[in-house]
Amino acid sequence: MIEVQGLTKRYGPVEAVRGVSFTVGTEQVLGFLGPNGAGKTTIMKILTGYHFPSAGSALVAGISVQEDPVEVKKRIGYLPESVPLYGDLTVDEYLSFIADARMIRPDARQEAIQSSLTACGLEQVAGKTIETLSKGYKQRVGLAQAIIHDPPILILDEPTSGLDPNQIIEIRNLIKELGKRKTVILSTHILQEVEAVCSQVLILNEGRIAAQGRPEEIAGTLKGTDTWELTLKGADLPGITEKARQLTGTGAAVSVQEGEAPGTVHLRFTLGRDSTESIDGERIFDWAVAEGLKILQMHQKKLSLEDIFVKLTGEEGAA
Repeated sequence: MIEVQGLTKRYGPVEAVRGVSFTVGTEQVLGFLGPNGAGKTTIMKILTGYHFPSAGSALVAGISVQEDPVEVKKRIGYLPESVPLYGDLTVDEYLSFIADARMIRPDARQEAIQSSLTACGLEQVAGKTIETLSKGYKQRVGLAQAIIHDPPILILDEPTSGLDPNQIIEIRNLIKELGKRKTVILSTHILQEVEAVCSQVLILNEGRIAAQGRPEEIAGTLKGTDTWELTLKGADLPGITEKARQLTGTGAAVSVQEGEAPGTVHLRFTLGRDSTESIDGERIFDWAVAEGLKILQMHQKKLSLEDIFVKLTGEEGAA
């Protein structure tokens, strides 16, 4: 549905986007994740035809953004970070104005307005002026204008910015429902947003792609993703360290510490991505039993999206 190849955008000497390539299919929700200034909004503005790229190409529904931006805009619903609403209009009046601007046929206009009101849960406030609505409802109105022409693609820039927790949950649920029948791209710097809504993640840093895929796929490419932690009772601290290293071989880092409770030891095995060794919970369990140790706690620790984000956009990732 969306194909981007080698996308670059320069503002004078500044490169805001640097050789970005990705694809998004139908019924997928792709999250742009990155710190402020990473290039998320710039890419969105290119995809919507608001800006043209300095180099590279962007195809939306098979149409070039550079060659035919008007046709691209017909197929896109766009929600900018600051929703352009007219506060003195009622919700009905505003959506009627948008339907006119979108050149929806007069005989289909009322049905389109009603459909967007229903989809966004706005029926009970349809006759109220926009300036009297809460910010959550204003965001809903913004989404309603984005979907009123039933576009196959939605591009949402920071859709939950400034909302309270209840409003955030409502908007996220709405986006997930829309993602079941449309292609959705949303940008955010909120990690929980991506985990709650997106099926795919594209992490941007300083205008470049730092990683892309499902969070678990990205985690699998990072060092130290295979980590098991145990709390053991009955272990001899000096002796258990060497035995643990023999279990994992040279490809693992082994950390041993005295536990908080008397007579306990906290043990951690960590394998890097380049390790030729393998280790799993069953193997560790069998080893502990064979050594006559009592397992008080045992769990596998996986990289969270927050861990991934810090690794890829922090000093370590930048290096």
